[in-house]
Amino acid sequence: MNFEELTTLVTQIEAVLNSRPLSPLSSDPNDFIPLTPWYFLTGNAILSFSEPSIASDSLFCHSRWKLIQALRNKFWNRWSTEYLSHLQTRAKWTVQNPNLRVNQLVLLKDPNTKPLDWPMGRILEVFPGNDGLVRVVEVKTSSGIFRRTIQKIVPLPIPDDPAAAE
Repeated sequence: MNFEELTTLVTQIEAVLNSRPLSPLSSDPNDFIPLTPWYFLTGNAILSFSEPSIASDSLFCHSRWKLIQALRNKFWNRWSTEYLSHLQTRAKWTVQNPNLRVNQLVLLKDPNTKPLDWPMGRILEVFPGNDGLVRVVEVKTSSGIFRRTIQKIVPLPIPDDPAAAE
C-alpha cells in the first residue's frame, strides 16, 4: 500500500475503534444511543464512512479501494468479536453474575453487522429460569421487539451500578 491508502485504512480503523459503545447515554427507555469515544471527540455519533467518487474508467483505483475495504472489514470482524467477548465475560460457577434488568441497554450480537453498526436495544422483560437466573429477555430495538437468549446479547456497563464496578 502507498501512504494515502495506508492513511485511509488507519483512519477507518480509528473510526471503528471510536464507534464502540461504552455505556448508555441516557436512561430513557426509547433511547438506543450509547456513549462512545466519538462523542468525546465530536459531540455526536459517527454514522458511516465517507465513500469516494471513483470514476468508472478507473479500474485500478476501484480495485485498490476494494482492497482497503476488505482489510477494514477483516479488522472489524475480528475486533468487534473480541470486544463483545470482552464485555460479555462470564465468571465460573463460583461467582454469580448480576441478572439483567428491565430498561438495561444491550448490544445485540450479530455476526453480519457492518462496520460502525452496533445494533442496540433495551430490555423490556426478563424471563428467569427455575434457578432464578435470567436466561431469556425481550428486547426492544429501533426495528421491533425480539426475544433473545442472554448469549445473543451483551449488556453495557452502567456507570452508577455497584455490580458493574466489581
